[in-house]
Amino acid sequence: MSTCSSVSRDFDESVSGTAATARTWLLLEQPGPWGAKALTSSHLDPALGRALESAAKDTGVRIALIRRPGRHADRRMPATRRVYVAHVVPGNVWLHSASTSDPGQLLDLDFAALGRGDHRTFDTLLGGRPHESGPLALVCTNGKRDRCCALLGRPLAAELATSGAEGVWEVTHLGGHRFSPTALVLPYGYAYGRAEAHSLKEVLQGAREGRIVVEGCRGSSAWDRPGQAAELAVRTRIGEFTAEALSVVRTAGVAPRWEVTVAHTDGRRWLVDVAQSAGLPPRPESCGASVLGSPARMDVVAVRELRLATALAG
Repeated sequence: MSTCSSVSRDFDESVSGTAATARTWLLLEQPGPWGAKALTSSHLDPALGRALESAAKDTGVRIALIRRPGRHADRRMPATRRVYVAHVVPGNVWLHSASTSDPGQLLDLDFAALGRGDHRTFDTLLGGRPHESGPLALVCTNGKRDRCCALLGRPLAAELATSGAEGVWEVTHLGGHRFSPTALVLPYGYAYGRAEAHSLKEVLQGAREGRIVVEGCRGSSAWDRPGQAAELAVRTRIGEFTAEALSVVRTAGVAPRWEVTVAHTDGRRWLVDVAQSAGLPPRPESCGASVLGSPARMDVVAVRELRLATALAG
């Protein structure tokens, strides 16, 4: 029986412009099994999970649970758990880490400030510090959301961990099950689809050096989907792989057509025309979907560099 990921591969569906959107990621270690909605269906207190979801709503913060690769049978909770928070907007990219014995402390965080890129409450409340042990690779393995994430994600996470790659965690949900195995790399916030161990090692090495690998890249979670596709198109066009070199500074229009302005730190700007179309023929968007769908795809129609005078006038 075909899976949603195998059908997506067969159709050679583009992964560009399909990343989840979040300016800030908040990650809490939660060992043991996860349900489809992990914040409220794991060994985390479901009341706390609901409160965290409510606190993060509309702040630009996305919360996910993480666990070490390996077996996930019920076991005793660790005395302390790792907590990470990362802001991924270029010009203010950072990754901080802490430990807590009481996950309820997270409710005292200023989520609006975290979404704006201010980590002071995280540092003050949890004793957070800059994470200096290299980038994190978060591999989606939640089979309760989609079996592809377990069938393909868990072996990938295990292979990376046993090969000595540092900073590897399993994560509850990154979206885009049909692109499994999927991964998010922090601190820069770029997501990857159809990932393999050797390619993710290259992505991690690039992140250590402040570079972005565009092969297999779904986009940066800092931007909306048209912006993700536009930024990747400009990177590819000009061969710019420095992590924080490009920003999406304006998105005009509504579906199915946008005009996205991408800016370089050196002052150059580009106008990128992005069109949304339906992925055809209809296919399963996830293994749990009861009907076939036509997932939206982001097609870059044109990339035009702006003259300096025009850019300054805009």
